[in-house]
Amino acid sequence: MSELSITELSNDLRNAIAKLETTGNLDEVGVVLRVGDGVAWVRGLRNAGYNEVLQIETEEGIVEAFALNLMEDEIGAVLLGEDSKVKAGQTVRLKGSVLSVPIGPELLGRVVDPLGRAIDGGPAIKTKQQGLVEREAIGVMGRKSVHEPLMTGISAIDVMFPIGRGQRELIIGDRQTGKTALAIDTMINQGKQNTGVVNVYVAIGQKRSKIARLVERLKQEGVMDQTIIVATSPADPASLLYLAPYAATAMGEYFRDNSQHALMIYDDLTKHAVAYRQMSLLLRRPPGREAYPGDVFYLHSRLLERSAKLSDDLGAGSLTALPIIETQAGDISAYIPTNVISITDGQIFLETDLFYQGIRPAISAGLSVSRVGGAAQSGAIKSVSGGLKLGLSQFRELASFAQFGSDLDEATKSQIERGQRLTELLKQHQYNPMSVWQQVASILSVTKGYFDKVPAAKIKAAQASMITRLWADHKKDMSELDKGAKPTDEILKSIEVTAIAAAKGFEG
Repeated sequence: MSELSITELSNDLRNAIAKLETTGNLDEVGVVLRVGDGVAWVRGLRNAGYNEVLQIETEEGIVEAFALNLMEDEIGAVLLGEDSKVKAGQTVRLKGSVLSVPIGPELLGRVVDPLGRAIDGGPAIKTKQQGLVEREAIGVMGRKSVHEPLMTGISAIDVMFPIGRGQRELIIGDRQTGKTALAIDTMINQGKQNTGVVNVYVAIGQKRSKIARLVERLKQEGVMDQTIIVATSPADPASLLYLAPYAATAMGEYFRDNSQHALMIYDDLTKHAVAYRQMSLLLRRPPGREAYPGDVFYLHSRLLERSAKLSDDLGAGSLTALPIIETQAGDISAYIPTNVISITDGQIFLETDLFYQGIRPAISAGLSVSRVGGAAQSGAIKSVSGGLKLGLSQFRELASFAQFGSDLDEATKSQIERGQRLTELLKQHQYNPMSVWQQVASILSVTKGYFDKVPAAKIKAAQASMITRLWADHKKDMSELDKGAKPTDEILKSIEVTAIAAAKGFEG
């Protein structure tokens, strides 16, 4: 830590402060008292506000910081760059603005850091507008109830735990259970279905190699052009990890406020809370539960409250949030998971046991819930979703009991067999989102009993055969169903006939 000795403090630094006081400049100019671990303590700058940008004049140029601790005698400022250039005794001035980042359509297709600087090797980004990193959420009167679906392309989610535009749906589970995979498939589906939704993906402390693979995949799928990636790596200072979700939200809000729709993916907020804890402890704020500061709930609530479906008067745009939280050994009752669960409008819980059984996506039907999306479900999906979640939960309970006894009545056996087929049907490979008509036809084939004679192991093959035949023989009907309206009797008959014909090739 660079800090002036007592002698120097009493001579050089006190002289400097006294000079500033006599010239009346202490309101606008300050002096670095000490610096270390990415935090500078500054004397002076009485006019500084929360989150205001400070400029420290070093020998190698200006280093920026932002004020986070405003105390009576000094300011705790978090550096936005390396602290090696900053030394005690250096002059600090107010920039005259709070933290802001570039926003606008110029960012589409680019990978940027939390300050909006390009890190993808492309040209520098020049935007016409700047957006505030910290901004008050839209009030109740400026919002509208969630009523439009945001299709993920993942059958298990769209049918059982639907997400609406403007909703905040948490994806939670242990590491390596497919949380990011769900988010990426949702991004890909926005491009595949031409929904016009802009994707904003925030990588908080993720390896650069992982981000590079993601960019390559999005380019392959043709959705990078409608995506902004805000990336930070574990090597970046805690200040950038802390700012990343707020900066990305400002970028997403631009589209929301211009009558468009954006999807925010925060990957993941556990690392965000850890970065904030690090900064808070260095700023000498009192630690609370698990050493997190007392305002860690406010950290995430003020971030996620910015996601909303706007009223017609404000343009009817939307910002949908899919925050990701990593649990330890499936413990959703830990501090950060319970905080974020209480802020969001539902959660998709991924179970490690299901994942290793080969049920992927490993979504727990019992612990997952969507508190809003049902109101936003399209007529087509709603027509097949009734009772599905309850049925699947009951099947998993029955299956766990059935392994202890062989004397099962016919009704129980039938329920277990149908549950096995449904479980098999809801399995889905990554990067393979399904359209509305494919989901509706697939769910109907099992729930209506058209696939009752097909063994569970052959369900995916029967499903693929049925989908191929439906598109070949009833393309017009399936295109109509894809628009989301409740299926007509004619369409239902087409699905029934095709499903039964497809099932015959896989019976036995």
